[in-house]
Amino acid sequence: MKRFILFLVLSLTLPGCASYYTHYAMFPAANSSGEPRQIRLSWQTADYPGWWFVSDKATPMRVETQCSDRVWRLRDDGDKAACGQGIRACGEPVRDVYASGGSLAAGDRPCMTVNPSDPGARIPDVGEKFELLVSCRPVSPVEGQGDNLRNMDYLRASAVPYTVYARKAPRGSLRAKMPEFDESVCDAE
Repeated sequence: MKRFILFLVLSLTLPGCASYYTHYAMFPAANSSGEPRQIRLSWQTADYPGWWFVSDKATPMRVETQCSDRVWRLRDDGDKAACGQGIRACGEPVRDVYASGGSLAAGDRPCMTVNPSDPGARIPDVGEKFELLVSCRPVSPVEGQGDNLRNMDYLRASAVPYTVYARKAPRGSLRAKMPEFDESVCDAE
């Protein structure tokens, strides 16, 4: 009974036992139109000690492309909005097509997958080096008309996964500040 009371007191007084981290990566690649762009991935984690009864948590992984308004969110099985097993994002039928075959994106077939060889992958377990497989391309790289045109292009699809190297920094530290896109490239086009 004393152990139970001690456990109860500890769990009520130490809810912030997690260590919080920001993860990010930035690398050069081409978008689906063949233009050179910077690609940024980012996510946050809460790492709990092994003795704690709560498992590690993470936000969805964001994939952003320089000069584009399209933001992909890759989710794992722990997220109710996930579109299948592993870390993945599924496309939208009106916006995305599969690069191989050209059929409209639909169902639980992913457009982007992290560590595609591991269907049980979870975002909190992603390390400093991982793979990102892109299987789709946009139906059109721009949306809208006239002055309301928006760039919706993203990382070019590839049969071979991109190898990504990420940084991990304590959230709130100077090292946790993500690199910014150089928007002058977008203004020049």
